[in-house]
Amino acid sequence: MFGNLADLVNGDAALVRRGRHLDVDFLIVDGEEPYWISVRQGRIQEVRRGNGLLRSWRFAIRASAEGWREFMKPRPRPGFHDIFAMCKAGVASVEGDLQPLMANLRYVKDVLAAPRATAR
Repeated sequence: MFGNLADLVNGDAALVRRGRHLDVDFLIVDGEEPYWISVRQGRIQEVRRGNGLLRSWRFAIRASAEGWREFMKPRPRPGFHDIFAMCKAGVASVEGDLQPLMANLRYVKDVLAAPRATAR
């Protein structure tokens, strides 16, 4: 689900420009599967899937596999269209240092929604 994230984000000049001031490593957890995302100047430098023993991150977004599947649909149902709506519904959580997330919220939300373009 997040494997092609670098290609999707880095191929979108407007999105890269929006995140040009962001350098951060964050974690996305899809059910039990972790993905470490490294962003440098708005470009995804690395997406690493699986065990990341001793890998650090500034913030994490965790959701059930079912929650992410619904989120990735081209038209997700209400409560799954946004990470904070998913948190409110109890199917996701956000933790860690929220400053870089909140300071770059639109960029991060657009990064997470980028795979929707390829969803069926």
